[in-house]
Amino acid sequence: MVNRVLVVDDDRAVRESLARALELEGYDVVAVADGVQALTRARRDSFSALVVDVMMPYVDGVGVCRVLRADGDRTPVLMLTARAGTPDRIAGLDAGADDYLPKPFEIPELLARLRALLRRGDLAPDGDEPVARAGDVLRIASLLVAPAARRVWWADEELRLSKTEFDLLELLVRNEGIVLDHAAVYRRIWGHGAGVDAKNLASYVGYLRRKLADAGAPDLIHTVRGVGYAVRRP
Repeated sequence: MVNRVLVVDDDRAVRESLARALELEGYDVVAVADGVQALTRARRDSFSALVVDVMMPYVDGVGVCRVLRADGDRTPVLMLTARAGTPDRIAGLDAGADDYLPKPFEIPELLARLRALLRRGDLAPDGDEPVARAGDVLRIASLLVAPAARRVWWADEELRLSKTEFDLLELLVRNEGIVLDHAAVYRRIWGHGAGVDAKNLASYVGYLRRKLADAGAPDLIHTVRGVGYAVRRP
C-alpha cells in the first residue's frame, strides 16, 4: 500500500522540494501552503503522516497539530522549524507532534524519521480488535474504520468492501449524526461532475447495510426520506 503524506510549508521552494523527494521514495504526496489549507485537507482526506512547518500564516504548525489532536486525529506528525530552541521543540511536542526536525535538514534524515513514524504508526486497538495502519481510526460502537489502511471491522470480523462502499461508509462515519443529502454524497464520492442518481446511491447504501448486518451489526445507516442518509450510534 502506498503511504499518503500531507506536506505543509509556506515556503514554496521547500514545499516543492519535499514533495519531489517524497514522491521519488514512492509516497503519494499532497502539498499545501498554510495551516488553514492543512486542516481542511486533513479533515477531508486520510493521510499516513503529516510533515508540518511551524512558522506559517493564518494557523501555524503548532496550531494545526493542536486542532487535529483535539479532533481525535492521531495521524503521525513530523514538525519542521527554523527555531531550534528547546522551548519551541517542547511547544510542538506538547501540542501533539510525534517528532521534530530543525531546519536546515538533510532529506535522508527526514526520510528516515518519516519511516520511523510510519513504523510506530502500526497500531493495535485496545482489546482483541484487529491491527490497523497508521492514521486516524474511526469508531462507532464496535465498528472500526481505518482510512489509511482502507479496512473496516465490526467487532472482530473484517468487512470486504468495494472502493465505493468504503468511501461511502467512511464519509458517513466521519459525519456521524449529520444527515448528508444526496447531492453532497455524490459530490464527495463521485465528484462534482456526477449527476444525482438517488437509486444508484440507494443501491450502495443497501450493499453496506447487508454487509454490516451479516457481520452482526445493528442498524447504523439511517434513511431520511427525501433528504439523504446519516450514521447514528445504536
